[in-house]
Amino acid sequence: MSFDVHHKGQVKPLVAAMLLAVSSMAAPAAFAGQAHLSGLQTDTQFDQFIVKYRSGTAERNSSAAIDRGLQRATQGIARSKAGQAVALKHFRRMSLGADVIRANRALGRSDAEALMRRIAADPNVEYVEVDVRMYPVLTPNDTRYTDQWHYYGATAGINAPAAWDKSNGSGIVVAVVDTGRTPHSDLDANTVAGYDFITNTWTSRDGNGRDSNPNDEGDWSPTANECYQGSPTTNSSWHGTHVAGTIGAVTNNSKGVAGVAYGAKIQHVRVLGRCGGTLSDIADGVTWASGGTVSGIPANATPANIVNMSLGGGGACSTTYQNAINGAVGRGTTVIVAAGNSNGNAANFQPASCANVVTIGAIDSAGKRSVWSTQYNQLSNYGSVVDLSAPGSNIWSTLNAGTQGQGAESYASYGGTSMATPHVAGVAALVQSRRKALGLALYSPSQLETLLKNTVRPFPQTPDQLLGAGMLNADAAVTAAGNSGGGGGTQTYTNSADYTIADNATVESPVSVSGRTGNGPTNASVAVAIVHTYIADLKVDLVAPDGSVYVLHNRAGGSADNINQTYTVNLSSEPLNGTWKLRVNDNYVNDTGYINSWSVTF
Repeated sequence: MSFDVHHKGQVKPLVAAMLLAVSSMAAPAAFAGQAHLSGLQTDTQFDQFIVKYRSGTAERNSSAAIDRGLQRATQGIARSKAGQAVALKHFRRMSLGADVIRANRALGRSDAEALMRRIAADPNVEYVEVDVRMYPVLTPNDTRYTDQWHYYGATAGINAPAAWDKSNGSGIVVAVVDTGRTPHSDLDANTVAGYDFITNTWTSRDGNGRDSNPNDEGDWSPTANECYQGSPTTNSSWHGTHVAGTIGAVTNNSKGVAGVAYGAKIQHVRVLGRCGGTLSDIADGVTWASGGTVSGIPANATPANIVNMSLGGGGACSTTYQNAINGAVGRGTTVIVAAGNSNGNAANFQPASCANVVTIGAIDSAGKRSVWSTQYNQLSNYGSVVDLSAPGSNIWSTLNAGTQGQGAESYASYGGTSMATPHVAGVAALVQSRRKALGLALYSPSQLETLLKNTVRPFPQTPDQLLGAGMLNADAAVTAAGNSGGGGGTQTYTNSADYTIADNATVESPVSVSGRTGNGPTNASVAVAIVHTYIADLKVDLVAPDGSVYVLHNRAGGSADNINQTYTVNLSSEPLNGTWKLRVNDNYVNDTGYINSWSVTF
């Protein structure tokens, strides 16, 4: 006999009594993991997956245990037309604690979904998702401009010259998580040591996997359909070099182009190569860039204050992406990402749809939404997740002249939200540098995002789609950064340990604050990451040291799972010092999860 008791209303007393009787006879079975299937919409064939095993399981300590479980999961998956059975093999452990799994052959969507569901059915599995391949967010434009209108244009330029009177980005490191670097006399002096995180040597073209040399070997594709069905032949983009030039090209050197934050240092983190790059490599790259630990990789000697991600792929934000971003933000690194170029809602793309990032749309010199090709539907993505917009059409920057391997250094005009994003990363560096020069505390990621959005220029006319709060304004942002309030002395306190949320129970995750004076601000930031199968079961509170309770989430969300959200809370009546807690109460049965991490910034 079975009962459907999952949130259909109140359970009748007789049914409830029967359930109680059943539960008293046997211990509850372990809950299966989650199969995140949105990544299946990004391609037609799949051979690499990310699996996270629960804490305390054998798989967390033994690759042999992982392989045994994977062998069970492949049973029942159809053989290929050539009679080849599916075999899975543990490939490596990620910095986030999840494992990368490889199949011996590519699977279609239906087989990949069946396999993922079988893996998730293992009670030792927390979640499984596709190791999604990401691509540079780029729409090349071969029209050359001799002027960088995007810095000073009266209608839609970012007003950089006035900002440069106050700040040049000195003392700030910006990581460019992209295709790597090419030698360029207009960039080299502003570059610090980076890293190559591409695992697959076919993708990297350097023959040696991960190493300390983030040299861009070229991402050309010599044959059609090489990357995906319908993919064209392409020359190398040198995408990371172009992005880096916008952020920090050497300036006032009587040659080439200027960079937005020409006093800042650029750190190339190579994650994209031939046919893009994998989510697992990108996540490790973000972790390392922000000062996190990646197994087998030397520590980053110059952790980035800002991470620029001019890349993206389809699907809502994956757990792996969100965990990497949350970790970076928890370490104080601001993550700025491209909205995408597909004329779609950015909520359907990642990392644009991830929480705790600054998502950037693109505008042209008239302040309108950027259009690169109506024939191929290449326009800036849009929607409520876009935070603000910056110039993304006809952007002049550093490049390389090679069509496949590297050639001579050069300059070119590109277009895309890839080109808009480094404008914002550069202004973010100007802001933080200004704070540092004045002896003020750097802004937290949430405070920096708020500042950038609060200092925008209004659009000349209402855009045809939502493009955020307005147009990037460098001078207004840097001027506001000189004020002593709004972030002076702010710190972020984080607890990233997992706390299980059991049925009909309450759990608390604490952080300790000491050495502070005065009360909290009116706009304290509380970032919450909870993994759960039914968030309408949950009430989430911030508990102050004196026991005062601030409700963040009150059993809302319907059938949605997981919470990845930043809340603004007025804590002006609360002394800062003491133990703060994130309290989560579950008031129902059949759904479980855990607090993945949370932080409070004040």
